Amino acid sequence: MTTSNHSNESDGYSLENDWRTLAIAGGIVGLIGLFAMAAPVITGLSVSLLLGVLLVAGGVVHGVHAFAAQGWRRSSWQLALALVSVLAGLAVLAAPVVALVTLTLVLVAYLAVHGVTELATAMRMPPSTGRTSVAVSGGIAIVLAGLLWVGFPATAAWAIGLLVGANLLVSGLSMLTVAVAARPIDDVSPAATKPRGA
Repeated sequence: MTTSNHSNESDGYSLENDWRTLAIAGGIVGLIGLFAMAAPVITGLSVSLLLGVLLVAGGVVHGVHAFAAQGWRRSSWQLALALVSVLAGLAVLAAPVVALVTLTLVLVAYLAVHGVTELATAMRMPPSTGRTSVAVSGGIAIVLAGLLWVGFPATAAWAIGLLVGANLLVSGLSMLTVAVAARPIDDVSPAATKPRGA
């Protein structure tokens, strides 16, 4: 049956011709994730610097919009927002380590709230396999938040970088999985389909 092989083509797009490109991209993203996890401090500082650049750029955009806006009341709010954004960006660029510590605190707070929310959700769910997985996920999030908090501020040096690297690695692996699954049957090596007696 060819219905499953061409199901994506009916939607206007098929990975059968582009699976190699997706596999290469997934491999590259995965390798970047491994490098980021191998050097989490550098990765974390890079994230801080990128955040600073984005804040400054956002402030400049707000400033330009303030001068283009009509009416003093509207432009004054834009100018205030632009000033705060630029100052925050410059502060991050001037002290990326401090920004990294702040980001780690935000990560701890997020994990704690996420974990408590999932545990509360699991308690309201009827007994099932899904309930257990949600509860386990919430428990892991709370444990991670606790470990990061106990080791703080030393964990600030690697937590963000390790998280970013792990996220890139998982994304790369998922891209590889999708690419391999979309590979046409014709692209399987002849050695795999060659009869034993040949």
